[in-house]
Amino acid sequence: MSWIPYGLTRRALFALDPEHAHELTLHTLQRLQHTPLLGLLAQPRVHDPIRLAGLMLPNRVGLAAGLDKNAQCIDAWAAMGFGFVEVGTVTPRPQPGNPKPRLFRLPQAQALINRFGFNNEGLEAFVAHVRASRVRQQGQPALVLGLNIGKNADTPIERAVEDYLLGLRGVYPYADYVTVNISSPNTRNLRQLQSDEALERLLAALTDERARLADQHGVHRPLFLKIAPDLDEAQIGAIADALQRHGIDGVIATNTTLAREAVQGLPHADEAGGLSGAPLAAPSNRVIAALRARLGPGFPIIGVGGILSGDDAVAKLRAGADAVQLYTGLIYRGPALVTEAARALRDHAPGTRAG
Repeated sequence: MSWIPYGLTRRALFALDPEHAHELTLHTLQRLQHTPLLGLLAQPRVHDPIRLAGLMLPNRVGLAAGLDKNAQCIDAWAAMGFGFVEVGTVTPRPQPGNPKPRLFRLPQAQALINRFGFNNEGLEAFVAHVRASRVRQQGQPALVLGLNIGKNADTPIERAVEDYLLGLRGVYPYADYVTVNISSPNTRNLRQLQSDEALERLLAALTDERARLADQHGVHRPLFLKIAPDLDEAQIGAIADALQRHGIDGVIATNTTLAREAVQGLPHADEAGGLSGAPLAAPSNRVIAALRARLGPGFPIIGVGGILSGDDAVAKLRAGADAVQLYTGLIYRGPALVTEAARALRDHAPGTRAG
């Protein structure tokens, strides 16, 4: 894509149904990534190493979970210059997700609304794709890989812990870090797991299982928790305290928002689902700042939401994040955003170390 003007590519993709464009893009990346045509995607990776939760990231710009739910395009993302890549969310069993249409563009706001609902091929296929990645077979520092786990939609919320434990066991040998997604608005009752009692049970079970898996595999994998932007100060404080109490290694802030004030009156603004893109920048930064105030310096925070420029990425660091992830901005700006954001972060805070 560095050799193909993204303005032309975007014009063609935006003429298609949003989900069809998404699927076509992933299919194309998957087909190209193991051919000499991978050079069409390649751009130099900005060198700005940072130690985060014990991992050495080549730079501070990552791919957010949700864009590549089935881990099909890991090598293509690596070629685009990301310092780390997070794939998923994967659930133990395959599931189709919510009925279509379920993805909507709001170009006037540089935003998306999605209600995918963890559509994915399931844990077995996901792990097979991860293992097939050539860049993963090379190991670090070629790419730091996060694997994001969730629960199946038909698993009762009272039994959600069982799904997360299945996910953790399945991905543990292949991840550099594991993210626990309890903040998608598109799986019924999922965000209830952010409440005090439910979160305590989940984190206790996961850290106990992580200790067992670390003994079994001889390696400690960092655990990250991904949280929502639609939390008040008390909720953020309770989550921050729980993270430290249970020895969780880091937090990703934030997932998509249910709020619509920033897009009122625009076509598709009333669609159900999570809003991402430019309107998410301020809510995400608010949560990051509150987390940093509560967690203090040194606790790893990955900021995500509303990054469409290098300046937006720097705003995440100023709010308190150590690294960032891209999703919607990549769709609107293309791969050049990876380089722009990585350079801006390098120039803003060279040599930063965390965790």
